[in-house]
Amino acid sequence: MDITILVVIIVILALGFDFINGFHDTANAIATSVSTRALKPRVAILLAAVMNLVGALLYTGVAKTIGGKVTDPFKLEHGLTVVIATLIAAIIWNLITWWKGIPSSSSHALIGALAGAAVTSEGWAGINVGGFSTIVLGLLLSPIIAFVLGYIIMFLLKHLFARTSPHQVNKGFRTGQILTAALQSFTHGTNDAQKAMGIITLALVSAGWQDHLEVPLWVKISAALAMALGTSVGGWKIIKTMGTKIFKIEPINGFSADAASAAVIFTATLTHLPVSTTHAITSSILGVGAAKRFSSVRWDMAGRIIMTWIITIPISALIAAAIYAVLSLFH
Repeated sequence: MDITILVVIIVILALGFDFINGFHDTANAIATSVSTRALKPRVAILLAAVMNLVGALLYTGVAKTIGGKVTDPFKLEHGLTVVIATLIAAIIWNLITWWKGIPSSSSHALIGALAGAAVTSEGWAGINVGGFSTIVLGLLLSPIIAFVLGYIIMFLLKHLFARTSPHQVNKGFRTGQILTAALQSFTHGTNDAQKAMGIITLALVSAGWQDHLEVPLWVKISAALAMALGTSVGGWKIIKTMGTKIFKIEPINGFSADAASAAVIFTATLTHLPVSTTHAITSSILGVGAAKRFSSVRWDMAGRIIMTWIITIPISALIAAAIYAVLSLFH
């Protein structure tokens, strides 16, 4: 097939992935503020869309990591086919977990799929072991850090406002949640939108259309708009899971969870590491719930979510490997 047609297909798929990522991960930014009624759902979604757009346009470090650290685009013999298989697999897994209302990781899906397609194409030599290991380590550590940070923030606030009336506390932190929801949405854009940018850039390098991993302006704008548009659609099934099914969230809890996860995500962005925004916010909610009252957390639901985290990378890799095997028949 003509290279130009393949690149166009990849751009469409990547923007489709970003759109799905937008409505799949909307819950990361606004679930707590919607569940506590700090923001009306439509206002929360609009806020998330705008802040996602701003964040996506301002940072590209994570895009370069995705584009060059999992696999080397300059050495892939069938790089465009690898990218197509990666995107189809990640989209399939995202849609499955969205349909089931499970907050899985779009980042895990994409990185797992890219690894699976690259190995199927080039063998184990197709993976940059050092870069891939660093990314996976970041993905594993970030939810642990978010859990601990959420626990600490909630523990401190709980004791700080122990003598204040619950009504006053809720009123104050309900206002504060508007700020943390905006911050959470901004950090989501700085990290998650970069992944589609990185994939498109990888495809451009594989096609020989550019010889560097700098993200073109048109890629930044189109990926940012696709994610913002997806965010504006909303992901109500996952919002319900995040906002109500882990534990009953009050404004002080939502504020603490959003602050903790935003700090973890933005730190990762500054170090050019792709992390799962889903993992960060869910883990911070779990940490906050444990600090509030350990028994208040629905640990069965938490276990279901964690199991999805564990299986996402290998399942996405297997789906991508199967898709690549089919596509390779047409080389």
